[in-house]
Amino acid sequence: GSWWVLFFNLLCVLGGGGGGFLGGVVGVFPPPPTHLAALTGIGLVVTAVTGPVLLRGGHAAPPSEQRAANGSEPSKGMSTRARRIVVLFGVIALCTAYGEGALAEWGALHLGQDLDASPGLAAAGYSLFALTMAVGRLSGTALLERFGQTRTLVTGGATAAAGMLLGALAPFLWLALLGFAVTGLGLANIFPVAVGRAGALAGPSGVAAASTLGYGGMLLGPPVIGFLADWTSLPVALTTVTLLAATAAVLGYSARNATNS
Repeated sequence: GSWWVLFFNLLCVLGGGGGGFLGGVVGVFPPPPTHLAALTGIGLVVTAVTGPVLLRGGHAAPPSEQRAANGSEPSKGMSTRARRIVVLFGVIALCTAYGEGALAEWGALHLGQDLDASPGLAAAGYSLFALTMAVGRLSGTALLERFGQTRTLVTGGATAAAGMLLGALAPFLWLALLGFAVTGLGLANIFPVAVGRAGALAGPSGVAAASTLGYGGMLLGPPVIGFLADWTSLPVALTTVTLLAATAAVLGYSARNATNS
């Protein structure tokens, strides 16, 4: 199964949400100048504690054993059709990560610059987005069991598209925050489901390819939003998240027969 993909992405979202929350606290209660040094020290301690544990991990099982454990047959390589489908799922993941990167880098600025939010509330916007995404991923297994992967992809993309349209163009702060929250719920399970389906089709190489494409979207989103904001405005630029979320929904539906779901 792809539960580990869901779990890894959940941890990433919780980390981002926690960082956004602390950023909001810092905006309201400015810390002393030594706070960055303290954070650096905490990071070094965590690395020192967890590093030896990770290095003591057992060797990876041979590929044949991994395939047997995953219930898949050994294969000599991906067919052309399989590669195309893996790329398709990678693009779906990219559409999701694009939204995450855009909100992480530009969401607070949009709330503060365009809706006159205080620094604390502006930072809380991304925290709210990350919180609802975490809630969505915690309930991801139940959603997948009840609705299946295709419906989860399509519904999530449509929900995120509607939420981001509200978050980008709403004239009031509370409506924009609501849009951010809905966007988090919609995007929550698209990335792990897309990567999981690529892995079910092509094994570890499918996971690697889809994940690489997907995380490229997180790098792509912030600069694209910045360029578009220069040409138009930040709210209009953020509507590209709506466009890509809707694209993920369409692609998810087109891939409904790619794997068993």
